[in-house]
Amino acid sequence: MSALAVTRLNQSYGGSHTLWDVDLLVPPGSRTCLMGRNGMGKTTLLKCIMGLLPATSGRIEFTGADLAGRPVESRARLGIGYVPQGRDIFSHLTVEENLRLGLGVRSHGPRSIPAHVYDLFPVLKQMRTRRGGDLSGGQQQQLAIARALVLEPSLLILDEPTEGIQPNLVQQIGDTLLALNRETGVTVLLVEQQLHFARRVASDFWILEKGRCVAGGPIDALTDELVRKHLSV
Repeated sequence: MSALAVTRLNQSYGGSHTLWDVDLLVPPGSRTCLMGRNGMGKTTLLKCIMGLLPATSGRIEFTGADLAGRPVESRARLGIGYVPQGRDIFSHLTVEENLRLGLGVRSHGPRSIPAHVYDLFPVLKQMRTRRGGDLSGGQQQQLAIARALVLEPSLLILDEPTEGIQPNLVQQIGDTLLALNRETGVTVLLVEQQLHFARRVASDFWILEKGRCVAGGPIDALTDELVRKHLSV
């Protein structure tokens, strides 16, 4: 059974057909990277998975459960953590208040911030009383990831987690995702444009082009020919 299975998914945005019969499997315990040039439907696909955009047709299953018609909060309670593009933290709230917001979505478990979240991002513990808007871009990204991890998800979805981040924090975010996957078994699905980061972090990949899945497989199968054909600008 796949952690996440998308079958013949179609989505229309206004008068435009954005996703075309998308089939995508995310194996449990994998680190799957969704790739493609800008405007190919990657963020749209993630938003459909999270229930932020309605699918026109097709099926989305998470650990065998059909997600059709479920609201965003319900998908989070099933164990899906989501880090959107642009982070979307609450700039006027403190770091700790941002993290505590995630606790309200939990259907079970403790109502306190899990200790391992601060262990993964010690800078957030040091800055827990500072407002989110006062953090650097890289620190805000760490906060966005930490907020998703408060749910202790079994699937973590990230939309371009390295966008606009300085190189040393890109390395750190990669290390964190690898450690999380290795130590907790969390499945990771991420959209990523940086080829080096994708090859370092991902175990599997899919490529979207004009709203269609055109290639996929283990990350070792991401050949230079595929990169030239579907990813090079």
